[in-house]
Amino acid sequence: MIELFSAPTPNGTKITIMLEEISAEYKISLIDLKNNEQFNSEFIKISPFSKIPVIIDHKNNKSIFESGAILIYLAELFGKYYDNKERLNINQWLMAQMGYVGPMLGQHHQFHYYNPGKSKFGEDRYFEIAKKIYQQLDDRLSVSEYLASKDYSIADIATFPWIARHNWHDIGLNNYKNLKRWYVNISQRKNVLKGYKVMNENNIPPKP
Repeated sequence: MIELFSAPTPNGTKITIMLEEISAEYKISLIDLKNNEQFNSEFIKISPFSKIPVIIDHKNNKSIFESGAILIYLAELFGKYYDNKERLNINQWLMAQMGYVGPMLGQHHQFHYYNPGKSKFGEDRYFEIAKKIYQQLDDRLSVSEYLASKDYSIADIATFPWIARHNWHDIGLNNYKNLKRWYVNISQRKNVLKGYKVMNENNIPPKP
C-alpha cells in the first residue's frame, strides 16, 4: 500500500497520475496547504522542507519526498515509464521539469494569476520566461513524440500538470502546435484523467 500525502497542485497531481498509470494500490492523506498543515511537526518528519507530495510505501517501509524522486521510485518499483535504454534522456527531461519548468511557471502563477498588479517587473519577467518555456518544449516536441523519446515516460507525467494550467498562463497553447499535440494526447489517457481529478472530482484538464 502506497500512502500519498498531497494536495491538488501540479506537483501533487503528477503523483496521482503516476499511481493511476501503474495501477498501484494507494490511499491519499490530504494536506491542507491553506491552513499550513505542511508545517505540522509530524509532517516535517517525512518532509524536511515542508513540501508536498510525500509517499510512504508501507509494504517496503520507505518514505520518499520530492516529486521527481517519488516518480523515479515508483517507476523502478513497478517497472513502468522509465525505460533503461532511454533513462539518461528521461532523467534530463525530468530534472528540467523539476528545476526549471515547474519553478518558473510557478513564479508566473504567483505574479500573473494570484497577485496581478503587485509587481510589473515580476509579471513581465515570468510571462516572458513562461513563453520561452512553451517555445522550448514545442521545439523539442517537433522532433520527438514525447519529451524524452518516442515513448511516454515519467518526464511527461511530471510536466503535464504544469502545462495543464495553460489557461492561467494566457500564452495560448494553440500557438504551439507540437506542444498542443502532446498535451491533447496525454489529456486523453484514461488514467491521466483519473489521476488528475482524484483529489478534486471537479478537476478536468482544460482544453487548448
